[in-house]
Amino acid sequence: MSQRLLLSFLPLGLLALLVSVMAAPASAQTQQPEKRIALVVGNGSYAKEPLATAANDAGLIAQTLQAAGFDVIGARDLDGDTLRKSFRDFIKKAEESPSDTVAMVYLAGYGIQLAGENYFIPVDSAINRDADIPIEGMRISDYTRQLATLPLKASVVVLDAARQQPFIQGGEPIAGGLALVEPGPNMLVAFNAAPGTVAPSEGGPYGIYAQSLAEMIRTGGLSLPDVFDRVRLRVSEASKGAQIPWDAQKLQQPFSFFDRAPDAPPAQGTPDQVAAFRDRPIRDLGAQDAFTAALERDSVQGYEDFLTAYAGDPLSKRVRAILAARREAITWRRTYLADTPDAYWSYLRRYPRGSHAADARRRLSILTAPLEPPPSFAMLDYDVPPPPPDEGIYVDRPVLYFGDPDFGFEPPPPPPEYYLPPPPPDFVVLAPPIVTVGLFILPRPVFVPIPVFVRPPGHVAPPPNNIVFANIHNTAVINTVINQPAATPNSPTAAAAARAGTPGPSLPPAVAQRASLIQQGKLPVPPSASINPTARPGRPSVIPTNVAPNALPQGQAPPRANALPVPGARGAPPPPGAHLGTAPATPTGSTSPGAPGAATPPPGPGIPGRVNPALVPPKPPVAQTQPMTRPGEHERRGPPPPSQTATRPALGVAKPSVAPPPPRPQMARPTPPPVRAAPPPPRPQMARPAPPPVRAAPPPPRMAAPAMRPAAPPPAMARPAAPPPRPAAPPPRPAAAVAKRCPPNVPRC
Repeated sequence: MSQRLLLSFLPLGLLALLVSVMAAPASAQTQQPEKRIALVVGNGSYAKEPLATAANDAGLIAQTLQAAGFDVIGARDLDGDTLRKSFRDFIKKAEESPSDTVAMVYLAGYGIQLAGENYFIPVDSAINRDADIPIEGMRISDYTRQLATLPLKASVVVLDAARQQPFIQGGEPIAGGLALVEPGPNMLVAFNAAPGTVAPSEGGPYGIYAQSLAEMIRTGGLSLPDVFDRVRLRVSEASKGAQIPWDAQKLQQPFSFFDRAPDAPPAQGTPDQVAAFRDRPIRDLGAQDAFTAALERDSVQGYEDFLTAYAGDPLSKRVRAILAARREAITWRRTYLADTPDAYWSYLRRYPRGSHAADARRRLSILTAPLEPPPSFAMLDYDVPPPPPDEGIYVDRPVLYFGDPDFGFEPPPPPPEYYLPPPPPDFVVLAPPIVTVGLFILPRPVFVPIPVFVRPPGHVAPPPNNIVFANIHNTAVINTVINQPAATPNSPTAAAAARAGTPGPSLPPAVAQRASLIQQGKLPVPPSASINPTARPGRPSVIPTNVAPNALPQGQAPPRANALPVPGARGAPPPPGAHLGTAPATPTGSTSPGAPGAATPPPGPGIPGRVNPALVPPKPPVAQTQPMTRPGEHERRGPPPPSQTATRPALGVAKPSVAPPPPRPQMARPTPPPVRAAPPPPRPQMARPAPPPVRAAPPPPRMAAPAMRPAAPPPAMARPAAPPPRPAAPPPRPAAAVAKRCPPNVPRC
C-alpha cells in the first residue's frame, strides 16, 4: 500500500523514467545477439580400414555451419590425446560464452557401442578386443553431460559414426551401430543410423547423411527438429531404405539455422497439407504416405500403427525390421540403466541371441552373478512389449543393416513432394573438395551459393574471421576467393580474403599446437598422415606455423618436418644450375610452374618463373668475354650464396638480374687468351719448359690487371665487339733477359 502511495505522488515524467529504467535490462536481454559455436571432427585415416568420406563430410558440415553464422573449429584425423584436448577446449569455450549460445558438435568416423555407452574412435587407436574400447575410444557421454549442465540456449550433438567396425574380428561379438541415449536438457542428439544399425559403406566424395544434413540446414525456415525429421526422409530415399537416421531432443527454445524471406517460395506445401500429413492417423493415409508418415514420426507407436493398418503390404517387412531394432535398443537401454543381475537375466530371456547378449554376459561376470538365472527371479518391467517371434531374424545378429539383400525388402516410396520437395539441382551432385595442404586441415568443399531468399537470422552475432558468412550470396567472391585453392599474393582477391577472413574453419588450439610441434621437428609425423588422401605417401603435408591454412597454392607442397630447405626458397641455397644462367626458382608463396596441378603460363614478359628469349641479349663469345672454367670447379666452390642468386621480380618485364653473376677473376685460373692467339717467336736460348709455370702460376701483374679495371658489366650484357683488355704480347720476363746477356767471347754464363 505504501508503494502505491509513493508512486501516486511521483511526477509523471519521473515515473516514466523509472519504468523505462526497470524495463531496460529485459529489452537488452531480448536484443542480445545469439552466439553460435561448433566443433567439427572428421576421422578417416584409420590404419585397419580407412573411411573415404569422413573428412570430406566434416568439411561440408563445417562450411555449412560457417554460412549459418557458427564460429567453427575443425580438424581431421585426430589421435586420442588431441581429440580429448580439443573437446575440453570446446567445453571451456562454451562455458565462457553467454547464456544465449548455441553449441554444435559433429563427429564423423567410427563409433562403437559397448555396454550401453558410445565411443568415438581416434585414428591411432589399437583396438583388438572389447576391453580395449574404453581405453582407446573417447566416451561420448563424458562430454555430452558437461554440455547439458551449461546454461546454453541449445546444444546439438551429431554422430555420423554408426558404421560396421573393423577392429574386433574374433572372440565375443559386440553390438553394431550406436547405443540409444537420452538427450540432456536443451539438447538434441542425432545419429546417422538408427540405434543398433549401421550405415552402408560409401565411396564419396560425400556421404548421404552429411549431404542431406547440409541440404536441410540450407533450406531455411525449419526448426531444429524439422531439420532432422526431413534428413531422415531424405537419407531413406537416397539410400533406398538402407540407412535410417535417428534423433531425440529435449529443446525448450526455438532455433533455426536460416530464415526465409517473406517472398520466398514455400519450403513445403500448403499448411493444410502439412498439418494433415502430420496429424492424421496412420490408418487414414494410403500405404505409401502412411510409410512416410511413420518414418517421419519415428516412434514405436507409429510403426505399430502401420503394421496394424497395412500388415499385408510389401512395406510391412521393412517397417517390422525398423520396429524390431528400436524395440531391442529400448530394451537394452532399460537393462543397462538398471544394471542388476535381474535386469540382465531379463534381457537374455527376451533376446537370448540378441546383439547385446554378449554385453549382458560380460556384466553378469563383473557382478559375479551366474549366467543362468535362478528358477524364479524378478523379471524387469520394460516399457515396450516383448518382441513377436517374427522379429528374431532381424535382431538375432551382431550387426543389423537395412540394406541386407537377405531380407528382400521392397524399396521405400519417395516422400510426397508437398512435404519433402526434391533437392535443389545445384546440390544434387557435389564436386569433390578443393585440395587443402596441411596436417589436420579439413577438406574445403566447393561452396554452392545459398538462395537469396535464405538468410541468417538477424539476431545472430557475426562470427570472427568468417568470409563464408559474409558472402553466402555473393557469387563474385564465392568464385574468385572462396572456391579458389589459393589467391596469388598480389591479386585483389587475396587482399579481399585477407580482410574478410579464411574460407576454412580454424584448428582447435590443441591441434594447432601439435601441428606446430610437428613442423618444428619436436614431434613425429603421425602414421595417419601417410594414408591421408590429400598427402603423398611417405611425404605427409605439414602446414608451417606462420602460414594460414589453405594459404599455399594448389600443387605446391609445404615444407616437411625435419627436411632440408627447399632449393629456391628464401634463405635456402639455389637449385643446381641457378648460377649458370637457368631460370630462377619460383619465390615462396607462388605456384611453381612445374608443380603438379599448376597451370604452365606461356613464355612472355611479366610471367614469373619464365624467361622470354626475346628479352635476353645474345651471349658473347666465350673466348673474349668469359674466362674458361676447369671441369669440376663449380662443384669444388659450391653454389654462390643466396644473396647472389638471381631472382625474378613478381611483376613487370624480365630484368638483367636473371643473367648469371659476373665471374670472379681472382678465383678463376684461366689460360691467357693472348698466349694462344699470338705466341712469342721461338728463341733457341729459351728453355721450352718455361710456359707451363706461366700457366700454373701467373705473375702478379697479370692478376692485378683485371682488378684495376673498372667494374665490368655482366657477361650477358657485354658487347661482343669490345677489344680484349689484355695486351697482345706478354711483358718481358726479367729472368730470361739476364740469361741472354753474357760477357764477350763467353758462349755460356
